[in-house]
Amino acid sequence: MDGLGSGQIALYIVLGLVLLFVVIALVRAVKIVPQAVAIIVERLGRYSRTLDAGLHLLIPFVDRVRAGVDLREQVVSFPPQPVITSDNLVVSIDTVIYFQVTEPKSAVYEIANYIQGIEQLTVTTLRNVVGSMDLEQTLTSRDQINGQLRGVLDEATGRWGVRVNRVELKSIDPPDSIKGSMEQQMRAERDRRAAILTAEGFKQSQILTAEGEKQAAILRAEGGAQAAILTAEGEARAILQVFDAVHRGDADPKLLAYQYLQMLPKIAATPSNKMWFLPSELTSALGTFAKGFGGAFTGSDGGVSDSGRPAGTSPLGDDLPPTTLTDPAEALAEARRESAAATADATSSGTLSGLPFDPSVELGQRPGGGAVPPRAPEPPPEDAPTA
Repeated sequence: MDGLGSGQIALYIVLGLVLLFVVIALVRAVKIVPQAVAIIVERLGRYSRTLDAGLHLLIPFVDRVRAGVDLREQVVSFPPQPVITSDNLVVSIDTVIYFQVTEPKSAVYEIANYIQGIEQLTVTTLRNVVGSMDLEQTLTSRDQINGQLRGVLDEATGRWGVRVNRVELKSIDPPDSIKGSMEQQMRAERDRRAAILTAEGFKQSQILTAEGEKQAAILRAEGGAQAAILTAEGEARAILQVFDAVHRGDADPKLLAYQYLQMLPKIAATPSNKMWFLPSELTSALGTFAKGFGGAFTGSDGGVSDSGRPAGTSPLGDDLPPTTLTDPAEALAEARRESAAATADATSSGTLSGLPFDPSVELGQRPGGGAVPPRAPEPPPEDAPTA
């Protein structure tokens, strides 16, 4: 009885071990690979194949998974590296690299750690590229440095099954003392540009102001010249009219002597004059005045002046026609006729529009503004004054 029980127990143990072996074998035989991942499989220690995404069967205890490789594009940021430029300045450069594994087998068997290899290759290449540039070229040639780094890295990492897509310089930090000098230089440059712009603006302002003053002076001069010409023409016209009126009126010596006596008191009209002089012609003027009132003076012989022209005629002839003004009565009648015509035009316009006639609207169109219709213009009186 005891022997039978021990045999059954041993049998159960063996069956359990066999079942466990089968389960482990099945687990190791079935391999599910996710998307964008490649798995390197070795058989008995040698490379067998590369498993892509999907379900795969392996030989248990014969096939072994060596490594899984991520096929997505990866981004690696390396710590800042000190680099010496050609002008012996130490700058700190921080880089970022975008790469992607294209051949999983080469990435596993050609290099032990391709990320570390890329980092060291980037540092050495960066020192070689930046070492041939000065600080100003380094700060302004990021694209050139990126292109050279990408070309060197892509050529070196090609045999590793890695493709470098992009290389970017995150920052280029010069020493603090150089930063201060650069800020001073930038400030001085900006101050110089501001001073130049201010000078240019002041120059343009002065030019425009001078141009405006020039044009204003020219216009003022033209206006003054025209005003002087018009004033001279007016004075000449007035002199000619006075001259014409005097000769047409045939003024005799009596009138001239009387006007002469009237002008004498005006010579000493101001209070500041303490004394005034009598002209030498006063005696002859008084004599002529007395002769005129005494009847001894008879004027020109036969109504002919000393110049040989008839008395009462102008020496200008018909060159200066007499000035005539419009009769006030005629001007008033013309204004009334124009007002009546405007009222009739407004009334006819309202009638032609199709609206009913409104007398209240017509009131505002009449000259007087009242309800009484305008009277017909009266003829000018016969005794109206004339100009």
